[in-house]
Amino acid sequence: MDLRWLYDFLAVADTGNFTKAAEQRNSSQAAFSRRLQALEAWVGKELIDRSFYPTRLTPAGEQFRAYATDIVRNLADARAEVSGGGAAKADHVRIAIPYALATTRLPSWWDQWTTGNKLTCSLMLGNVHDLGTALVSGEVDIAICFYGAQEPMFLDMDRFDKVQIETDRLRPWAARHLVESGQVQFPGTPRRPVPMLRYSPGIYFARLVEATIDKAPTPLHFTRVVDSDMADVLREMAIAGHGVAWLPDSGITPAAAEALVPLGGDGWSTDISIVAYCDRSNRRSVVHRLWAALKQTEPAPLHPVRKPAIKRKPEKADRPTAAETPREVH
Repeated sequence: MDLRWLYDFLAVADTGNFTKAAEQRNSSQAAFSRRLQALEAWVGKELIDRSFYPTRLTPAGEQFRAYATDIVRNLADARAEVSGGGAAKADHVRIAIPYALATTRLPSWWDQWTTGNKLTCSLMLGNVHDLGTALVSGEVDIAICFYGAQEPMFLDMDRFDKVQIETDRLRPWAARHLVESGQVQFPGTPRRPVPMLRYSPGIYFARLVEATIDKAPTPLHFTRVVDSDMADVLREMAIAGHGVAWLPDSGITPAAAEALVPLGGDGWSTDISIVAYCDRSNRRSVVHRLWAALKQTEPAPLHPVRKPAIKRKPEKADRPTAAETPREVH
């Protein structure tokens, strides 16, 4: 028996799709399928009904899913308890959260959640897909992440509860001095494209930004400067004056609020939510206590942003026409 088989099985059970599950597990589909077949051989029953699309579990698979979830969760509990320096398991909760929220929002939330509520926690940091996989496999009790209607997180909502903690906005930002001096004129023209600080392909925010650009009122002309998985990296690059970055308002620190200005107006932004997910079958008292506190979370204050002293527009001859499409200028 290989523990990876359980994680593979739970990924298929959640996504209903072999290809998506293999991607989540960073595996080739061939190797992934072989491991699932090995698991079925070990159990002695077919666990997955491959005659349906989306893929679904057999009755034996549904029964085994509950056991697999408990096994994975108990292993994670054991690791957390042993490595946690004696933290009481009864008051310990495991939270998956993006780095951007852990560094900007979590300190304020934790003050609220632990007021009159004895809690300790261990954090798993990662992107949306990593957090979802950890929740499905039982490695964490609660997953907190960004959620955009254009790119929903596909979880079995018969199995998971969801609560919205805050609302947020993803929009383009650039260094104040670049905007006030006219060095950046958003959304750029073929002759004067804007330098772009982009999210790496496949990252959740990358897809949200692409959807926003596709629906923007005018084409975006840009040159690529930096790709990164992390909003914090793009924010610091923008502060240093290296280009335009789409950032969540929740990630605008006091220093960033002084150094950066938002660009383009509502047509270039998208509203997003910060949501939490929890497995309904998780009966731990500490999880229920934290979940109740999550529902009462007050939004953390945003840092005020000063408007730029000068608002420049492209020369008339440089303005893009409605027929143009967003493109990278080389």
